[in-house]
Amino acid sequence: MEKFFKLKENGTNVSTEFLAGLTTFFAMAYIIFVNPAMLSQTGMPQGAVFLATIIASIVGTLVMGLFANVPYAQAPGMGLNAFFTFTVVFQLGFTWEQALAMVFICGVVNVLITVTKVRKLIIKSIPESLQNAISGGIGIFIGYLGIKSAGLLSFTSDPGTYLALDSGTVVADSSAVPALVAFNNPGVLLGLIGITITIILLVLNVKGAIMIGIVLTTLIGIPMKVTDLNLGESISLAESFSQLGETFGAAFGSKGLLSLFSDPAKIPLVLMTIFAFSLSDTFDTIGTFIGTGRRSGIFDEADERALEESSGFKSKMDKALFADSIATSIGAIFGTSNTTTYVESAAGIGAGGRTGLTSVVTALCFLVSMFLAPVISIVPAQATAPALVAVGIMMLASFKDIKWLDFDVAVPAFFASIFMGLAYSISNGIAFGFIYYIIVKLVKGEGKDINPVLWVSTLLFVLNFVIMAFL
Repeated sequence: MEKFFKLKENGTNVSTEFLAGLTTFFAMAYIIFVNPAMLSQTGMPQGAVFLATIIASIVGTLVMGLFANVPYAQAPGMGLNAFFTFTVVFQLGFTWEQALAMVFICGVVNVLITVTKVRKLIIKSIPESLQNAISGGIGIFIGYLGIKSAGLLSFTSDPGTYLALDSGTVVADSSAVPALVAFNNPGVLLGLIGITITIILLVLNVKGAIMIGIVLTTLIGIPMKVTDLNLGESISLAESFSQLGETFGAAFGSKGLLSLFSDPAKIPLVLMTIFAFSLSDTFDTIGTFIGTGRRSGIFDEADERALEESSGFKSKMDKALFADSIATSIGAIFGTSNTTTYVESAAGIGAGGRTGLTSVVTALCFLVSMFLAPVISIVPAQATAPALVAVGIMMLASFKDIKWLDFDVAVPAFFASIFMGLAYSISNGIAFGFIYYIIVKLVKGEGKDINPVLWVSTLLFVLNFVIMAFL
């Protein structure tokens, strides 16, 4: 194990990696329950999606750990599953089988742009100041996610907020801006307690602080009646496997890929939808790798040098990008939306995870969850939220390397980092960072300094915004 994962070389050990794997799993375990609830609205059998979610997570995370030897976990992505359900199926009228076919094609596209080094060229094209902004921006995103999961935010207390309707009318809307909640709810109080416990443990440099915080917060939640010990009824595993036959391979059937391009009039819409899937998936992953890997040192100088190479899998970055790219197609085969690298992996990295052993532990936890889903579900969101808050704090350190007094540098860095939190999207934050970087360079007469790959990436983002405006 030491030789395979190079634990000492990466400054870690088995116990640290084990705790990190558990931490990552509990930070993202919600997807086991949320994804089936989301995709089943399209008519997909919930038990099948439950299994597909777990299988895709296991396979993608194992490939990440065993092939790339990096501590990242994969699972069907939030946001991408909402796009699958509400835009592709409900709004555009595609069947869920056709949507799965598009996800599969998206995965193939991701494999191609990874093998041909397009994704590495994109990473290489991003200026160092923007890379630091992306890292800090992910800190804002993760911290916001943690505060929201802890229940500390209300979305109904600002009647002065305005919302533009499709008709062009601007009306007051009381739900658009978050505000601090009243501290009169056991769940909110548990969230505060959990954050405080985790911060104290980290300040005292207690080994396994984040995982201990999750356990203690869960236990404290029992007498507070926030941790629900009633396991309730779960989907029969046998029934889930039976339903899996309905989604496995459905992407290729007569209702899926075989019918996707049957209507010539719909082909442009199909291509635009696949493009939207792929762009979001690609930049979410790139942002996660840049944001967490740069600060923690997971991607080292060899990876920086590898960005100059044009062929071969010569670094962890190469292998990690490839591992991520194949996971989406695997998930689509079993019956779930885009599988992607989870930003919650930062929780395990914050707990000390530095190698693929962390990912292997997380994958094994997903396997166990197939049989113990009701037990795992008792861990409340208030218990895992502090881990995200703590990691968010750690990642904000990247902002110190940005020359904020240089307005030319500060503008794109501001938009890249702030929009990740405000727009609740890593890829949208990167998009605005790119756009304003180019605007600043053009205004300064420095257009020749813009990397051609950055030009293309930015134009694709703009095209995507235009497409999404009309979908």
